[in-house]
Amino acid sequence: MYQTLYPVFEQAISIFTDIRFTIGGTVITLAAILQAIFLFLIIIFLARGFKALLRKHLLSRLGIDATNREAIATIISYSLAILSFLIILQLTGINVASLAVIAGGLGIGVGFGLQSITKNFISGLTLLTERKLKVGDFIEFSGISGYVKEVSLRSTLIRTRDGGDVVVPNSELVENHILNWTYDSYIARIKVPVGVAYGTDPALVTETLLHVAYQEPTVVHDPAPRVVFQGFGDSSLNFELWVWVTRIDDEPFIKSALNFAIEYNLRQHQIAIPFPQRDLWIRNPEALSLIGSRQTSVASSASTGPSSPIPTTQVPALRDFLRQVPYFHGFSDLELRQLIEIGYRKRLQPSDILFRENDAGDAFYIVLSGSVEVFVEKLNKQLAILSAGQFFGELSLILGIPRTATVRALEVTTLFVINSKSFSKLLQNYPEFYNVIFNELCKHQKELEERQKQLRELGLLNPDEDDKNPIVWVRKRLKNLFNL
Repeated sequence: MYQTLYPVFEQAISIFTDIRFTIGGTVITLAAILQAIFLFLIIIFLARGFKALLRKHLLSRLGIDATNREAIATIISYSLAILSFLIILQLTGINVASLAVIAGGLGIGVGFGLQSITKNFISGLTLLTERKLKVGDFIEFSGISGYVKEVSLRSTLIRTRDGGDVVVPNSELVENHILNWTYDSYIARIKVPVGVAYGTDPALVTETLLHVAYQEPTVVHDPAPRVVFQGFGDSSLNFELWVWVTRIDDEPFIKSALNFAIEYNLRQHQIAIPFPQRDLWIRNPEALSLIGSRQTSVASSASTGPSSPIPTTQVPALRDFLRQVPYFHGFSDLELRQLIEIGYRKRLQPSDILFRENDAGDAFYIVLSGSVEVFVEKLNKQLAILSAGQFFGELSLILGIPRTATVRALEVTTLFVINSKSFSKLLQNYPEFYNVIFNELCKHQKELEERQKQLRELGLLNPDEDDKNPIVWVRKRLKNLFNL
């Protein structure tokens, strides 16, 4: 069989070697051209791998920032790819100098046919060298806003707030006006409009809005927040709160937090937020009173007896449930809203195990509906049944101690959950929470001593934070556990 196929292969190879082209006095075979194309594809593949290796490993070890890594890796990888291709052309017998004849002849045609690609290529070099747009920058243009994820020679990848990736040709970024919010810093100003009812003291409004601004942890104090009286609206006095924030890319969340705080504080000072109103003037009020008396008499004659009120059942709010927890008892409505915002709902089916004994105490739970059973598996002993409005696990979350029992759902149950990660972020952003919770913990010194002893027996107590005084131990543990 080998003897049969060998002549066929030999004849096929001879076809590729016999077909020749003469370019600029240099004879090139079809085999050399195919070999050059094959090696060119390999070079592209290796160049991409080398670019990723440079960007993610070699340059990062040198301490170069992400933007410079991207620019350096792109330029080096493309330069090496072009140099390697020219060397391969020479090794395959293709004289590079002879290709100048073809390049000159096709230059005009390529210029017109590939002008868009060439334009984007040059624009990519411009972006990489000038570095007006860098990887990680938050930009806005043509109705698109997002983070620069990657800058290549032909296009730029932008990751939107919604998680989508937009591929933008580099020429559009070079030729159009781009708003780079983070060119040299993430600090920028946002404006929050506020309207209050006529008759409100503008000084009180200014004081209230500035109080809100200084209480928000994402607002910087230099430049200082300002309140601008915009003018007199149809139904309100119009103000704007101007604040400089640490992360302009978090503008929607910062505005939301400020709006919540503004509404709460205006309500505390009994400052009304108006809505459009119109006055109705009646020329003949006596005619209206006559119509009203007739309708009243008709309604009285049609009545068949006293109406009974429709019974309504009001579902308790999660805010009211949170207030029943001793550690959150003194929280204001605004602080409770922040607790509600960091939590999430968890649904359990009957017999689902939520956690077991000795599991990490990394979450706090409130039963919104249904019921759960708390029991000790080893002893097969039931400790309690918790229903809607009751809570558990708050001490395990705050002190980071293991669970002492197993919890299982008795029916379809919905829980409100605050986990350790969200709780840590809340304490870091709002130091006043730490003081309130610490002061509440200090009221239960006996229970703290028992928990400290339990951790010591299990070998889970860090020697650096251990102390004979449980209050001192709690302070150290909270700071270590939540990086305060």
